[in-house]
Amino acid sequence: MQSTSDPRVRDRPEVVSRQDALSDASVVERSWEEPDAFEILFHRYADDIHRYVARRLGAEVADDLMAETFVVAFQQRRRYDLSRPQARPWLYGIVTNLVGQHRRAEARRLRAFSRVASTGSGDGGDALADRVVARVGAEHSRAQLAAALAKLPARYRDVLLVIAWGDLDYAEAAEALGIPVGTVRSRLSRARTRLRDALGGADPTALHEETEETDRG
Repeated sequence: MQSTSDPRVRDRPEVVSRQDALSDASVVERSWEEPDAFEILFHRYADDIHRYVARRLGAEVADDLMAETFVVAFQQRRRYDLSRPQARPWLYGIVTNLVGQHRRAEARRLRAFSRVASTGSGDGGDALADRVVARVGAEHSRAQLAAALAKLPARYRDVLLVIAWGDLDYAEAAEALGIPVGTVRSRLSRARTRLRDALGGADPTALHEETEETDRG
């Protein structure tokens, strides 16, 4: 099988179109006999996984953990549940487990950002200036948020950030983290309560409220 990185494949729109039409589950199943097919998932999700790691741990380790995520996924591909058409939650579960091996580094990073933001020196807000902090305008509030994130128990932070930065809904977050949807809701609620308390009542993390009706359906 020709790799999707082969220019002869990229230059044939009908081949790319067929690959794009495959569900993630179909790609995984196909890769059991044709390992090169797994590269399709890499092209679909590598940028998102890289961005998620960079936000949590910094760009300096994002390349390595992104690559490791797909190595682990490839090694475990025969265990993939083919009844799940989208592999995105599966991949976020793997990468979140890998991030979990760097808890101290993540907490140090958040505390360092908090110090930088509180003094107004440097531009250290770039990595955190996204959906979680977009609703917090003042630098001192951004510093407070980073400090509060650093203090969250890891299980709360994982739920919060896989939804905020991984853009997963509650059901997908539950799948990624291997916990019930009810636990996702509970941990997210507790995380948001702690952040609101740290920010004097402001809530910068009103995330995915539109999924409530979907989850009930």
